[in-house]
Amino acid sequence: MKVQDAKYVMSNSDYQKCPEPVLPEYAFIGRSNVGKSSLINMLTGKKALAKTSQQPGKTQLINHFIINDLWYLVDLPGYGYAKVSKTEREKWEKMIHDYLYNRENLICTFVLVDVRHSALAVDLDFMSALGEAGIPFHIIFTKADKLKPGQVANQVEAYKNKLLELWEEVPPMFVTSAEKNEGSEAILKTIETYNQSFESTK
Repeated sequence: MKVQDAKYVMSNSDYQKCPEPVLPEYAFIGRSNVGKSSLINMLTGKKALAKTSQQPGKTQLINHFIINDLWYLVDLPGYGYAKVSKTEREKWEKMIHDYLYNRENLICTFVLVDVRHSALAVDLDFMSALGEAGIPFHIIFTKADKLKPGQVANQVEAYKNKLLELWEEVPPMFVTSAEKNEGSEAILKTIETYNQSFESTK
């Protein structure tokens, strides 16, 4: 799939105010500062579609972008560390939870993980909750350019092994580098396949 057109649609704190759930939708989420905005900009080929920032916790709402007038890309606030108050963080957590668990046209959630880190409890807990709720998700490793290729392969393998200690099978995984523009093709191909299935069930 080639992204011809990517436009910002709206931002909401309530999933019920999001666009009509008539198109397939894909959410992107990860710990603060995992490189989510850079990844979204790489996928869409738009340098400033999602706002990048050195300041963790910049995304604070459910942000909808429409791609090729065919599907929605959703940029969700990060979980885990962010320089916000406990009350604010709890508000975000409820907003994310309500969206992920209730949005009827959400096809898949892409959970972003910094490939330089070994499996962190905050990520594993988040993924386990999705798995238990039957919410489909894939894992995207970001910042692959920060390591040598052999190190990336080792990190991914170690992560896979950690997940297999907890689950019987692991979700699909993608390795990306926004810096080197790597990994977007496989993600977009997966989304295209899901879009075709969505069309055929309508």
